[in-house]
Amino acid sequence: MTLPRPEYPRPQFQRSHWHSLNGPWEFDFDDANRGLVERWYDQHPFGHTIQVPFAFQSSLSGIGSNDIHDIVWYRRVFSLPADWNGQRIHLNFEAVDYRAWVWINGVFATFHEGGHTPFSADITDLLQAGDNTIVLRAEDVTVDREQPRGKQYWERESASIFYTRTTGIWQSVWLEPVAPLHLSHLKLVPSLEQGSLELIYEIAGDRRSAFEIEAVVSFAGQTVTQATLAVDPQAAPPAWGANPREFSQTLDLKSQPLQVWSPETPALYDLVIRVKQGGAVTDEVQSYFGLRSVTIENGKLLLNGQPYYLKMVLDQGYHPQGILTFPSDEAIRHDIELTKAMGFNGARKHQKVEEARFLYWADRMGFLVWGEMANCYVYSEESIRRIASEWQAAVRRDYNHPCIIAWTPMNESWGVPLLSADPRQAQHLVSLYALTKSIDPTRPVISNDGWEHAQTDLVTIHDYEGQGPVLRERYATLESTLSSQPAKRVILLTGYVYEGQPILLTEFGGIGYRKGEQVGWGYTTAENDDDFIQRYRAVIEAVYASPLIQGFCYTQITDVEQEINGLLTYDRQPKVPLDIIKQINDQRPNR
Repeated sequence: MTLPRPEYPRPQFQRSHWHSLNGPWEFDFDDANRGLVERWYDQHPFGHTIQVPFAFQSSLSGIGSNDIHDIVWYRRVFSLPADWNGQRIHLNFEAVDYRAWVWINGVFATFHEGGHTPFSADITDLLQAGDNTIVLRAEDVTVDREQPRGKQYWERESASIFYTRTTGIWQSVWLEPVAPLHLSHLKLVPSLEQGSLELIYEIAGDRRSAFEIEAVVSFAGQTVTQATLAVDPQAAPPAWGANPREFSQTLDLKSQPLQVWSPETPALYDLVIRVKQGGAVTDEVQSYFGLRSVTIENGKLLLNGQPYYLKMVLDQGYHPQGILTFPSDEAIRHDIELTKAMGFNGARKHQKVEEARFLYWADRMGFLVWGEMANCYVYSEESIRRIASEWQAAVRRDYNHPCIIAWTPMNESWGVPLLSADPRQAQHLVSLYALTKSIDPTRPVISNDGWEHAQTDLVTIHDYEGQGPVLRERYATLESTLSSQPAKRVILLTGYVYEGQPILLTEFGGIGYRKGEQVGWGYTTAENDDDFIQRYRAVIEAVYASPLIQGFCYTQITDVEQEINGLLTYDRQPKVPLDIIKQINDQRPNR
């Protein structure tokens, strides 16, 4: 049987040796929550087999049940390659929804909370010769609305704008050997203006002896620059407050003509990082980066110093067979290819922290992405803690991807329903904005996509009005735009004034059109191909007619379960010829 999802899970931080643990695992439900008491991590007759990395709700898992099971267990036996001896062995989970406990050979190894972000454990000291056993317990409480859950519904059946839940492992699991001294994290800060790359290294392991970090940048196989950073921990103690695991250096890229990344020319530099000690290489990591800038000037969003009109689609990231998990790497590329073929230059990944492989292909293919957090639906101190922690981890994971040009921690006041009445909830928006900026000052941050903005870099509006003339009038002037309340919500919260930010229409359209057997709803309804095309043309041309709007995000790229408002069906079949949509979109150039 072909191994499911066999590709390297972390393509921007890649080592040559690794081992996938995707494929069949033993599996069981624990509806009575007896597993811990009965020590299922030690001995248990598991009753099912599941195909990792697909959640049990998906057909690709081999189970395909939508019944509610909030606690599930997994078990997998593995052995290590002989040439991994002497290395530290890391067990990596790209995403487990929502809490995970892991045991190795019956001994507890690690715990993680957060359904969209990766975690790892050094399991070296828990391993034994020959076969070893991993057991994972996942807990994902269906009715818990303090949990960042995005579009995952808290009822059994999907309804309205909410879809099937994902429980347990839903992204790749894998093993990796690393040396005792190794690179644990890499932050890349390219500067197009300076023609440089700052590298910030986090080093794990025994750092008491001197070591070196070598960086080699190349483009199209030709070396651009290289440099070595010598580190002697005994020479001088770090300044008070400095991170003793973190080191940085800046490389000049101007020895050759600068290669600029954009959707039209997705130029990527290759990068190799080597950690050396005593003349020997202890670690080598392959990476890449794009040289591009995202700035705001005079009410316009600039890409690489030039105004750039965003033509994005709303992308829920759901699939008929895999639910939140892409069926294959080819399916990722296919989604991007279809979207670009219709004349769009990016996607807003909606209420989902998308997997790293999607961002990798977006980097490679020239496709802009807005990174977005899956929101909670209840405001409490617990929901604040959860979303802030997981969002911080998501931004840290995805910072290096040039495709990401904006961050959206909150959408449509989800989880903060009383913004106008409760000052604490408004401060929650401000705190997420500031948290994001403290990690990444290089990208715009949207405080609350859709309406009720607090401090924000972009003013974004959601408006599903289907009549072109109404949209033209509504967005003809600044006064009419800012005073509009398309969802009976103010655009800016009381106490926050418009400061000249770019204005974008980031949800609109949503034209429902049934093609095939799938039934459902849309915000408006088309009767046939010609009607659908005319409705699409009307809303797009109305947006283009606005002298204020600097870009849009059309709802949406595909049908999803009970929603039939996609440009494509749920199984990715175009509803009308792609070139017709492209012709309409191309009426306004990107620049």
